[in-house]
Order: sequence, then C-alpha cells, then structure tokens
Amino acid sequence: MKKNDTKDQLARKIAYLEFVEDQLSTELAYIDKLLKSVGFPRGLSSVKEVARDILQDHSQE
Repeated sequence: MKKNDTKDQLARKIAYLEFVEDQLSTELAYIDKLLKSVGFPRGLSSVKEVARDILQDHSQE
C-alpha cells in the first residue's frame, strides 16, 4: 500500500506544480503585454536589459 500512497502523493504534487506553472506563465504573459503597452518594445526583455544597464552604471561609480 505504501507504493500506491507514494504514487498518489507524487501525482497530486505534479498536478499542483502544473497548476502553478500555468498560473505563472499566464502572469508573465500579462506583465509582458502590459510592459509593451507602456513603451517597452520587447516587454520583459527590454526591462531586464534596462535593469542590467542601470546596475552596470552603478557598479562603475
């Protein structure tokens, strides 16, 4: 019986992780769309690039 309990637990954990992954993917797509609508041409990629540039500028001071 232990083996079935473990399989059931793993199946529940996988289902939960798939749900979380779907939620996070949806949120990222929404954030990307919002960023594009406010002037970041490549959305999240543009924001990351700007953030890296700012960090690099600060580290050179």
